Amino acid sequence: MPKNSKVIQREQSHEHVTESVADLLAHEEPLDYKSSSLNVGGAAGKKVPQIEVPENDGRPAWNSKLQYILAQVGFSVGLGNVWRFPYLCQKNGGGAYLVPYFILLLIIGIPLFFLELAVGQKIRRGSIGVWNYVCPRLGGIGMSSLMVCGFVGLYYNVIIGWSIFYFFQSFQYPLPWSDCPIRKNGTLAIVEPECDKSSATTYFWYRQTLNTTSTIAESGGLNIKMTLSLLVAWIIVCLAVIKGIASSGKVMYFSSLFPYVVLFCFLVRGLMLKGSVDGIAHMFTPKLEKMLEPQVWREAATQVFFALGLGFGGVIAFSSYNKIDNNCHFDAVLVSVINFLTSILATLVVFAVLGFKANIMNEKCVVENAEKILGYLNSNVLSHDLIPPHVNFSHLSTSDYAEMYRVIKTVKEDSFPQLGLEPCVLEDELNKAVQGTGLAFIAFTEAMTHFPASPFWSVMFFFMLINLGLGSMIGTMTGITTPVLDAYKVQKELFTVCCCIIAFLCGLLFVQRSGNYFVTMFDDYSAGLPLTVVVILENLSVAWIYGTKRFMQDLEDMLGFRPCIIYFYLWKYVSPLCLIVLISATVIEMAISPPGYNAWVQELAQERFQSYPPWALGMCFALIIVAMLPLPVVFIARHFNLMSDGSNKLSVSYRKSMMKDISNLEEQDEARFILGGKPGEAPSSGPARKPFLTPGGNKPMDSLSPNICYGTSYQNAAISPTTPTTPSTPLTPESDS
Repeated sequence: MPKNSKVIQREQSHEHVTESVADLLAHEEPLDYKSSSLNVGGAAGKKVPQIEVPENDGRPAWNSKLQYILAQVGFSVGLGNVWRFPYLCQKNGGGAYLVPYFILLLIIGIPLFFLELAVGQKIRRGSIGVWNYVCPRLGGIGMSSLMVCGFVGLYYNVIIGWSIFYFFQSFQYPLPWSDCPIRKNGTLAIVEPECDKSSATTYFWYRQTLNTTSTIAESGGLNIKMTLSLLVAWIIVCLAVIKGIASSGKVMYFSSLFPYVVLFCFLVRGLMLKGSVDGIAHMFTPKLEKMLEPQVWREAATQVFFALGLGFGGVIAFSSYNKIDNNCHFDAVLVSVINFLTSILATLVVFAVLGFKANIMNEKCVVENAEKILGYLNSNVLSHDLIPPHVNFSHLSTSDYAEMYRVIKTVKEDSFPQLGLEPCVLEDELNKAVQGTGLAFIAFTEAMTHFPASPFWSVMFFFMLINLGLGSMIGTMTGITTPVLDAYKVQKELFTVCCCIIAFLCGLLFVQRSGNYFVTMFDDYSAGLPLTVVVILENLSVAWIYGTKRFMQDLEDMLGFRPCIIYFYLWKYVSPLCLIVLISATVIEMAISPPGYNAWVQELAQERFQSYPPWALGMCFALIIVAMLPLPVVFIARHFNLMSDGSNKLSVSYRKSMMKDISNLEEQDEARFILGGKPGEAPSSGPARKPFLTPGGNKPMDSLSPNICYGTSYQNAAISPTTPTTPSTPLTPESDS
């Protein structure tokens, strides 16, 4: 090689580019990229000093692909699959709801899930590090994700605490919520009035479990039973995540698989119960007119959005422990399909059991109203001529009662309301939609009291809820710990323990007697709008700032194959548009719906909607503002250079790609000098450079100017100072063909 070649001159000089590259590579000593083993275009057989770059930077890795898939499944499949998806199906058209849900899963869920998996795997950092690298000025995305994870983790673990309490209460026969308690007043024993007005399971939930107050303003002090349950829940979570994926990965083998065992057992047992087919038929009877309502599509989009855990940072954190060449596209499709099928399975189980419960309640209604009719017959209020001759009160069927009810209502039209008779229609019982805690801790527990061996099924059910919640909590905690541990050198175990202790202390807000109202508040306001904003910014930063074409090229280099071109259009246009519509619909819904909560009124023994007092309303909006505050703060701070962009903390995989790009740039510049007519001019006979992927696949992408979002070290690291007329191109991993 001539001594006056540009490359030799550049290597011997002390120009700014060498210093910039050193800064980019975490202030390491400048490397001789020409002699590096990373230079795949080096001369064969030439003995040069080999610079060994480690395969990883000490970052933990999954023991197996199965462990990783189970972790992602455990995080995405949570309590919402069991108690929200069935409710939305029932509310929004039964089987017809599955159509918009599946469509939105294809155009929003899988593409955005794939995007999060890919950026986490490529950059090998948590949410904060990933978005710092993609676009430093939007680095607040990762911080907002961390804030939302913190808010959600606080109240989500309270629900696990409730499940733990019910789990230990289930080791009794009969179950403690089977019958109303008896109050003794001297020699007189009466049923507890609050329980008598509601039901045994409702009374046990509101009075003996939560001991709830009638308003959110009335604290009532700590509920000791729930406080101890919350402490146990945080101890379990802490032990599961204290070693990072080394401990949580092993826990996932059980916590992710056990719920499926329970669901299949419940499905088999439920199908053997009387009336289960009625529940399933009611569930999947499509109401096609519902598909035309915008509200159905909005709720389907929201459910898809939250079902996969998008925006929380847990997906990115889990994928960051993968090998760089892992097939994350397959993972995205597999986990999404498993999540969808799990929701269908849970829906079958729920409505098989609720169908059984509806038949029990309907028969009870028939018996109670038949006794009223007998009383009216004996007191001559009703004539015996009104009773059809084939009706037998000792074996009264629902059809016989319906016929008798119809005759009495027709004949006694004027005085019928005074009789107080109920129609006892099975469809009405099936239409009583319940979700969330009402489904798990009231409706389902009531149904299990009628099961043979009810304590066994109760233990299994609440142990399943604990495991479902634990899988989601592990992902949520990983979304908190991984970004912080990536950014700061702190002891993992100590940091995890401190996080759990602080979370438990903050969680005492939710174990007051009024704590369940705060759970509702956090569930409604801390995650919905902030997470939607986070995800749309993730989408825009990759598709419009980093560039969809570049991202598609990165995926081909990483995966070894070209992803389907449909992803290009989904990321670029469809997903952002759908998310903008979803944000608009969410804001409109929040504006037109009065902010409030359902309070349990002890005197009435029923729930009543109450508006939030001013301080609670301020707390609701504070949750939204605090969760989204990092977005503008980080943008402004980095725009005015008040905060480092963290660009010198690249992962090893990015370092290797950048070093290879720099080596290739030097080779190309040398070839231009030797074969070209002018410095920097490309030879006409040289090998064609592989174009970036474009929708057509046949048109190379022009050299792009660096986006203002990238840090200066990204812009200048591979720019030759001797060719100022060449547009600077951000360093992106490209394949060398």
